[in-house]
Amino acid sequence: MAVLIAPPFKLPDRVAIVAFACAVAWVLHLLGRVRVEADDEGLTIVNAVRTHRVTWPEVLDVQMVVGDPWPRLDLSDGRTVGAMGIQGSEKERARRATAELRALIKARGEAPNH
Repeated sequence: MAVLIAPPFKLPDRVAIVAFACAVAWVLHLLGRVRVEADDEGLTIVNAVRTHRVTWPEVLDVQMVVGDPWPRLDLSDGRTVGAMGIQGSEKERARRATAELRALIKARGEAPNH
């Protein structure tokens, strides 16, 4: 688009268009990489900006209240980490994913029975 822009626009305008497009692409990349991955040792929670790696005993519980954008993981050190990889807007799929995660926490961690 910066190459095909109308003649009254000069080089600074074209550079601004490229910079804006790069900024939009970067934000979309950050939002597109979010996920929650489970393995034998624990969880990797990749959010838009930060990545958290926790072992199963560190995860006490996962909660997702109706209306929340994503579930929250309660950790043994008192921290709460959002799991943006499970989107609350996907209603049934989010409930199912949260239930699966809760089952994994109970099976592999030291979570109390509910």
